[in-house]
Amino acid sequence: MARQSLSGKVVVVTGGAQGIGAATAAALHRRGARLALGDLDRVRAEKTAGELGPDVVAAPLDVTDTAAFTAFLDDVERTLGPIDVLINNAGIMPLSPLDEEDDAATRRLLEINVHAVVHGTREAVKRMKPRGRGHIVNVASMAGKSGFAGAATYCATKHAVVGLSEAVRLELRGTGVEVSCVMPAVVRTELASGLGEARFIKSVGPEDVAAAIVAALERPRFDVFVPKSLDLTGRITRLFPRAFGEWLVRALGGDQLLASAAHSPERAEYEGRAARSAPSIPPGGSV
Repeated sequence: MARQSLSGKVVVVTGGAQGIGAATAAALHRRGARLALGDLDRVRAEKTAGELGPDVVAAPLDVTDTAAFTAFLDDVERTLGPIDVLINNAGIMPLSPLDEEDDAATRRLLEINVHAVVHGTREAVKRMKPRGRGHIVNVASMAGKSGFAGAATYCATKHAVVGLSEAVRLELRGTGVEVSCVMPAVVRTELASGLGEARFIKSVGPEDVAAAIVAALERPRFDVFVPKSLDLTGRITRLFPRAFGEWLVRALGGDQLLASAAHSPERAEYEGRAARSAPSIPPGGSV
């Protein structure tokens, strides 16, 4: 397939103020895309947009307010034109064992990581399908393919994003609208504060995720693993019985990757802001 140009394409990035969102915006801006960044942190979003250039639009966006989300997309189309790409990137990752997670945290995770992605995807389909073109990028996680102790609800939300993306891809078959699902490992941003390393899980930078997203937009594909080796790792482990796969994960330290960080002092600031968020905060990365 020939590489598709991103020059002049109207691209919306939620959670675009920092982390993966900001890195992706920068990479797309270098390709000539016309960008709109939405983020709850208006100051950071405007700062990020200003650093990229005067042609980048930034606006406050609470992705859990569906009416406001729709209005934001309407404003983008009035200002920049029809949306060619929507990148559903906003998300949070509070960590704790499930029996220690309060109901408010559960609801925040579901509202931000699932409901907002469903709404954003639905709005994109409504706009793109009649035009016969467009691309929806949903940022999920490696946790959307596997479970990790210490992050049960987070894993559930990312499994939901993967399932949503797979189903919508089938619904849009033949319409000209593409869907990509991005599944990074640990991304070295604020969201990953306090996380250690596992021998078989290579951490990546937000720029690595951004590069993978740009590549998927230029040459559309559904599965976007970052790093690419995650795909092979998953395929191999699924060949063996579950007991062996779980033993292997324990042997390599993957079972404690998130659980060990749940009460880490390094995560205290992030966890505090996640708990106080009303209701969403800018994303830092993914796992």
